[in-house]
Amino acid sequence: MDIKVEISQEVAAAAPSLHVIVVEANVANPPTGDALWSEIQLEEKRLGGMPMEMVNKRPAIAATRAAYKALGKEPNRYRPSAEALTRRCVKGLELYRTLTIIDLTNLLSLITGHSIGAFDRDAIVGGKLTLGVGREGEPYEAIGRGQLNIACLPVFRDEVGGVGTPTSDNDRTKLSENTTRLLMTINIYGQGEHSDSEIMELTRRLLTDYASANNINFHSVAAC
Repeated sequence: MDIKVEISQEVAAAAPSLHVIVVEANVANPPTGDALWSEIQLEEKRLGGMPMEMVNKRPAIAATRAAYKALGKEPNRYRPSAEALTRRCVKGLELYRTLTIIDLTNLLSLITGHSIGAFDRDAIVGGKLTLGVGREGEPYEAIGRGQLNIACLPVFRDEVGGVGTPTSDNDRTKLSENTTRLLMTINIYGQGEHSDSEIMELTRRLLTDYASANNINFHSVAAC
């Protein structure tokens, strides 16, 4: 395990507070069970009482939006995933129930406000991810969205191309029921409502309780 993650100088200059918690684990990824779904529903209810105008003021979401603006991307047109998920809860719309790791990743995003990438490690080409900036016309097949304009978005790339942005992950490296090795990037553009240790403890619990995870490894990479 222990994939290498690097943050480009271009991203570091735009988001000097950024650091990424990288998670690797052996997992199972069955359809989401009732116990996990109950946790998600409780979080949906908690966030449902938030005024819509406060969603993008959550510290972690605001920091991600600030990074988008610094790179030249309009965050109201290309919302970070944590913001989109929170807005859905505020509107009273249930999240889609899919597979365990997808749904627990959504739960982590809802709780923390950080946008999180979750990838099938076996679909990642090479032993390194580099966080750079999307280029005009760069192909990127977003999960469930088709081609996404990733110009000026922060984007993780492997040896083939883009695999993840805070707005959407790439279809090429998406999780499936056959996923047995997880790679997760918890993208912390600024201090949120939880410490890193709290986030890692929560991540470990959810993966252990619901995804039969073992060999869970964490490491952190900073922009500066």
